[in-house]
Amino acid sequence: MVKYFSNKTDIRSTWDLVASAFWQRYPNPFSTHVLTEDVVYREVTADNQLFSRRLLTKTNRLPRWAERFFPSGMSRSVYIIEDSIVDPVNRNLITYTWNLNHTTIMSVEERCIFQDSAEEPATTLLKREAWISSSIFGFSRPIQEFGLARFKSNQVKAMKGLEYALSNLQGIGIRLSVAVSMLAVRHQSAIPGLASGCHMMLYLSLTQ
Repeated sequence: MVKYFSNKTDIRSTWDLVASAFWQRYPNPFSTHVLTEDVVYREVTADNQLFSRRLLTKTNRLPRWAERFFPSGMSRSVYIIEDSIVDPVNRNLITYTWNLNHTTIMSVEERCIFQDSAEEPATTLLKREAWISSSIFGFSRPIQEFGLARFKSNQVKAMKGLEYALSNLQGIGIRLSVAVSMLAVRHQSAIPGLASGCHMMLYLSLTQ
C-alpha cells in the first residue's frame, strides 16, 4: 500500500522569476532541515531543455515511538536525488525527487510541475504529487501516516522558502530598476536608448 498526496497552488509570480527562484531557494529560514545541495550533473539537451541532477542532504528525525525499533547508530540524515527539466519554450519546470537511503523504512517520491499560466497573467501553476511507502512488516501503515504528515509539513515550508527566494529576487529587481532608471534619466540625452537597453540587461540577469 502506498500513500498518495496531491495538491495545486497558484504562485502569484511570473514563470521566469519562479524558475530563477527555484535555483536560489536554499538556504532559507524555512528549510533549515536542508543541510547541503550539490549539482552532480547538468546538460542542455538537443531540444534546448536544461536537465540537472542534484544531491541534497536533509535531516531525518524519527518519531519517538519508532526510535526504539531502529539501531541507535542509524544515520539521521537522508540523501535525496533531485532531477529537474527546464523547458523555456513551453515554459515549464518539472522536478522529480526520491530518497537514496532508508528506503526500507520509508520511500518518498515526489513530482512537481511549475507551468506558466495561460489564463492568469503573471501566475505560475504548481502541481505537486508524492508517493510514500514503507516495507517494515507490521509498521508500514503508521510509518506511512507519519511520512505523509511530515511531507505535508515540509511542503508548506518548501513553499515559504520559494516565496522567500522570490521576494529576494523581486527586491533586487526593484532596486536595480530604480538604479537603472536614475542612470537612464541622467544620461538619456547623451546616450539614446540607454534605458531600454539597461532594462533588457536586468531582465536577462533575472532569467539566467
